[in-house]
Amino acid sequence: MDIYEKCPQLENENLFIRLIESEDAQDLLEVYGDKFALPFFNSDNCHGSSFYCRNMEDMENTIKYWLIEYHENRCFVRFSIVDRKQDKVIGTIEMFHRKADDFYNNCGILRLDLRRDSETAERIYDILSLITTPFHDWFACSKIATKAPVYAVDRIEALQKAGYAKSAEPLLGHDKTAYYDYWVRNR
Repeated sequence: MDIYEKCPQLENENLFIRLIESEDAQDLLEVYGDKFALPFFNSDNCHGSSFYCRNMEDMENTIKYWLIEYHENRCFVRFSIVDRKQDKVIGTIEMFHRKADDFYNNCGILRLDLRRDSETAERIYDILSLITTPFHDWFACSKIATKAPVYAVDRIEALQKAGYAKSAEPLLGHDKTAYYDYWVRNR
């Protein structure tokens, strides 16, 4: 299966996870326009971008960029996370297969950006339980890594419960900057 040809979807009773759409902009502005949610986003190695969106135009342009990276450049997949009860997009997941000369070679890098009220251990565990096994297969990676800074206590609790372990290894950026606070789950 080539995820860049046809993007699969995942769902359970609480969540529906699918490729991001331009129609998600209004809901996602609540995520990316919230400066208090921003510290939980992982923008390591993203050329200085924090993905903070001040207005609808910023959000729409960000979604356009993500869709170009998916459809044309085949660099990563940005999924929308839909809360089925609210019928609203509550965040996004970025995932890609990383090739590098460090510990994170042949690794899927998972970026999970959530609306502030969804940054709970229960919600994050629900997401991780749904995506981890399929993502190993879809992205052909031996391990998945995601960032959780020390202050992200709910995220860390969910990662531990989902079988992720804290890594002491830095992720080395394009410019050799060392990024820390990664958690890893092996296949």
